[in-house]
Amino acid sequence: MFKKVLIANRGEIAVRVIRACKEWGISTVAVHSDVDADAMHVRLADESVCIGSHQPQNSYLNISSLMSAVDLTGAEAIHPGYGFLSENAKFADVVTKHGIKFIGPSSKLISQMGDKIEAKRIAKKNGLPVIEGSEGAVKDFEEAKSISKEIGYPVLIKAAGGGGGKGMKIVEEESQLKNLFLTAKSEAKKYFGNDELYIEKYFKNPRHIEVQIMSGKNGTVHLGERDCSVQRRHQKLIEETPSPVLNKEQRKNLLEKTVKMVEKIGYEGAGTVEFIFEKGKFYFLEMNTRVQVEHPVTEVQTGIDIVKEQMWIAFSGNTALKQSDIDPRGHSIECRINAEDPELNFQPSPGLISVCHQPSGFRTRVDGSIFQGCKITPYYDSLIAKVICKGRNRQEAIQRTLRSLDEFVIEGITTTIGLHKKILNHEKFIKSNFDTNWLEKEKFF
Repeated sequence: MFKKVLIANRGEIAVRVIRACKEWGISTVAVHSDVDADAMHVRLADESVCIGSHQPQNSYLNISSLMSAVDLTGAEAIHPGYGFLSENAKFADVVTKHGIKFIGPSSKLISQMGDKIEAKRIAKKNGLPVIEGSEGAVKDFEEAKSISKEIGYPVLIKAAGGGGGKGMKIVEEESQLKNLFLTAKSEAKKYFGNDELYIEKYFKNPRHIEVQIMSGKNGTVHLGERDCSVQRRHQKLIEETPSPVLNKEQRKNLLEKTVKMVEKIGYEGAGTVEFIFEKGKFYFLEMNTRVQVEHPVTEVQTGIDIVKEQMWIAFSGNTALKQSDIDPRGHSIECRINAEDPELNFQPSPGLISVCHQPSGFRTRVDGSIFQGCKITPYYDSLIAKVICKGRNRQEAIQRTLRSLDEFVIEGITTTIGLHKKILNHEKFIKSNFDTNWLEKEKFF
């Protein structure tokens, strides 16, 4: 196994990777910006290197600074976590050319699956159903108008190189198309440096379901599916597994087709294939070529350490898992705890955490990077912790999660803990009668 790994990230995912490394007996290197010098991931790592100022482009997104940290510390491999440079093909290529192992797939696959148009072509070619829409990038407004008319409104305009809801616009009728098309184009250029757009049919009441895979040269296994339909503006808030809306036949069909597609493209590492599910049918959405924020809910459900397995694949080229090793039982739920104020349109809530008591107990896990006296800065993503609970069934998982949220005390900043309690207590959540647009429609905030 690797002797030393540099974690090119911060916050809870950096802490998560450091823990996995320690269990492998791997020495760890944390990188940090000037404002993160006292952060949890820096405290837990064996070594740390300051790589720049608080602006991400000067630190966590600075490839030169990260490679200098590798040279300085003698790290053999880089784990990118999620976000930042985790799906940056250029970064993966630079790392590999320097003789350092990138813990993830090849730069070629990152590039292919990161381009939403190319990913859709690959999925369709390899047997996955795709959403009706443009075959490639839309050249201009007139073509957008023609395609939208052909597939029927409402339609969804999406950035080819995008994600996280940026450059994404819902068009209900033709009169809105021109303005929203130009706005999406402008946003795509601003956020991704690529103004290519594509258009697809918009689903009004979909579920968002994704499949976790682990893949090496010796084959691909799935770790089941996650239902990520509790969202706000395309940002996930709660994930659960298994999905409460799938029957056995639908689940078997989804998982088998996903594994076949992943094997055919020669994927290596941890990955997630995401789908829209409506009226009993699946449609390929995208593939994430990294570990997901919500990976712990699958770990709790299956007993498989995804990050340790991800590192083993990077080191050996093979997965140590067989499909018969995967035996998920019961039901698991994950809540993302953000430093945000739901009452103020989810405005970030930076500040000093004066009191911090995290939940524990039977089948309760907390992944985070916070502690009493730590400072939450306004410069990065507002995710500060994740609460993951498992029950014998969905009802017990909900009750255990509510009990855990009641135990979670954070003072000094505002968080989304109260919102999660409202959601989990809501009749529609309990009955699993919701879709990705539910939160906005119910006006929780």
